[in-house]
Amino acid sequence: MRPDPAAAPRAVLYLHGWADYFLQTELAEYLTASGFHFYALDLRKFGRSLLPGQTPGYTPDLAVYDEDIAAALRQIEDDVAARTGNAVPPTVHMVAHSLGGLIASLWADRNPGRLGTLVLNSPWLELQGSSLVRSIAMHLVEPFARTDPKRPFRFPDMPAYWESVSSEAHGEWFLVPEWRPRASFPIRAGWTKAVLAGHGAVERKLNIDAPVLVLLSGRTRIQAEWTADLMRADAVIDVEETARRALGLGRRTAVFRYPGALHDVFLSRGTVRQQAFHDVGLWLSSYPY
Repeated sequence: MRPDPAAAPRAVLYLHGWADYFLQTELAEYLTASGFHFYALDLRKFGRSLLPGQTPGYTPDLAVYDEDIAAALRQIEDDVAARTGNAVPPTVHMVAHSLGGLIASLWADRNPGRLGTLVLNSPWLELQGSSLVRSIAMHLVEPFARTDPKRPFRFPDMPAYWESVSSEAHGEWFLVPEWRPRASFPIRAGWTKAVLAGHGAVERKLNIDAPVLVLLSGRTRIQAEWTADLMRADAVIDVEETARRALGLGRRTAVFRYPGALHDVFLSRGTVRQQAFHDVGLWLSSYPY
């Protein structure tokens, strides 16, 4: 006799973004109070998983994180069973932000049947600009990625979003500087090629079988210098292009917009993030198995 999926415990696995780590404790507390077992994964070379001597955030292939996710899912299954005494494996809902949203989308496409739902918080599904810009960038990056993949590129510092989040500037949140530096991590050729390849896969459309919810700010404003207007906009991705790309992720995809949200909707000002918490809780509860 097969176990009843309706009896399965419900768990959430959170994936962070680029040059980032898990710090969204309010979200964890909200979903835990709503009956979910909450877990977060700092991917290899990020946050709590970053080891001395490593190249922070670097990988030449986003599929390498399949190993991290697989290990996390095994740990979640064991931990939930120990906590609840329930032999039925938990239904896992994945919540992922920015680069983590790209990683999660590609993983979910390769691993059908593994998730209850996928929630993407401002996922980085396309290079800022357009697919044409991405195609040009790929041609420029590819020779370096082939011959010197860890070569760092020099870009102007863009600390404005960090200033909108960090309590050391205009934001509400304490950021561990080694895990989320003001100037981000170095952008390297091999990593850039891997991300652009991921964007290309999204452009060709994915076939994620789980229901997908995409959370986005109401508008984009990308600039180097901080202004108060950046407290009410996404300063990292093109939200309009992302909304278009989102509809190609799977058959059941919804896009929720939050006027006044930051790039990380869950780190936006209180009224915005509380609405997002409420929406995500309802969404997850609508798909219990």
